[in-house]
Amino acid sequence: MSQTAAGAAGHSGGKPHADARGGSSHSAGASNAGASVQQPHHAGGEGASRNDGKNHGGQSHGGRGRDRRKKNRAGRGLQGRPLTQAKGALNGVSQPALTRAMSSSEQGNSITPALQSVEATLPFHDDLYAALDLGTNNCRLLIAQPTRPGHFRVVDAFSRIVRLGEGLAATGRLSNDAMDRAVEALRICALKLAAKPIRKMRLIATEACRAAANGEEFLARVTAETGLELEIIDRETEARLAVSGCSSLVGREARSIVLFDIGGGSSEIAVIRIADNRSSRLANHITHWTSLPVGVVTLSERYGGRDVTPDVFEAMICEVQGMLAKFDCPPPEAVDNGSDYDFHLIGTSGTVTTLAGVHLDLPRYDRRRVDGLWLSDAEVTAMQAKLLSWDFAGRAANPCIGPDRADLVLAGCAILEAIRRRWPSPRMRVADRGLREGLLTDMMADDGVWRRIRSRRSGSTGSGEVLRRR
Repeated sequence: MSQTAAGAAGHSGGKPHADARGGSSHSAGASNAGASVQQPHHAGGEGASRNDGKNHGGQSHGGRGRDRRKKNRAGRGLQGRPLTQAKGALNGVSQPALTRAMSSSEQGNSITPALQSVEATLPFHDDLYAALDLGTNNCRLLIAQPTRPGHFRVVDAFSRIVRLGEGLAATGRLSNDAMDRAVEALRICALKLAAKPIRKMRLIATEACRAAANGEEFLARVTAETGLELEIIDRETEARLAVSGCSSLVGREARSIVLFDIGGGSSEIAVIRIADNRSSRLANHITHWTSLPVGVVTLSERYGGRDVTPDVFEAMICEVQGMLAKFDCPPPEAVDNGSDYDFHLIGTSGTVTTLAGVHLDLPRYDRRRVDGLWLSDAEVTAMQAKLLSWDFAGRAANPCIGPDRADLVLAGCAILEAIRRRWPSPRMRVADRGLREGLLTDMMADDGVWRRIRSRRSGSTGSGEVLRRR
């Protein structure tokens, strides 16, 4: 069960959730945001409010033939397919599949916003990167443009709860209804990708497709019906991507961090130790990691998520504690320099962002107020107790939870509590970011785009003016 970073050490500059975030479909416009590798103090990400939840280098999908895909397959490493240039299709989405997506009668009115986006959007530059994360609970897309070194600006975003893993724990297979919901969301993603000149993209699937007996069969259907080719990533890659996505929330004063991503079907935990020789890639400082085969969907299905008593809540905590007991990892080392900030937790999931939203008493979820927020140990305890005191209707009525996630949030709190008991910390930082931001950060860094931007800025005046206008 336990893993160490030794296995990842061979991947020089290597790159490493499926969580319960979500709600209604989500399309965020461009905003000034970033995910910093070179400047970890900068908070960034999607920069948009959500009704839907959360919003991650990369493969470009194009109209390549079967022979070319077979040729590339031999060179895949930890993260699957290698970086390649998009070519041969309408921005990486095959034209026949795009036509089917546009004309599909199964979409009803849900496809209308995406069609309007295709009609209204004109390409305005060639440095767009895209990341798609199909998790156990959510389907999320992020399209971004690199800005100043270490940062990016979000151009478009989409998030929808699809509950792909619904019933998976009981049957071992993805259900037809769940696959239909996911394909519908992916059709919209395909339209968004086709509407913009994507330089590179990476489209991943996580625990539900990893665990399902028909996971590969489902992805073949996705390709046939949407033109999108998704890769199933392994758990180590998922853990490393979560770390990459949150690197800008780790301050210079931090020496030890436990970063966790509570997903829908699995939960990834990474122990990070930072010495004086800090790498530009936070994932290089992972010393131990593990992936628990439990998430908010699987745990709530096992214990029931609607009516959760204190005894049921404690039983969920104990189950997760039993899994963590198998994780052979020494406690984080404190650095005796008089600082209270040497060690802390970072949580990236719908669970922690929900707690933050409830703590702030937000009338509507606001990512700008949640992402990067610090919660004390006492505040986390108080928020969990408040959620446990509410019945299902009370949780569903809260604007930061909603009916789609009211049956999942206490399972997430149980996983969080088990983590807190294993690694007590005076405070926890909330991250409304994750795999997509990690994918984007890694793609841009691997592509050297920030070096090119720096070079262009230090070059002719004309180039600098173009960058400032973007």
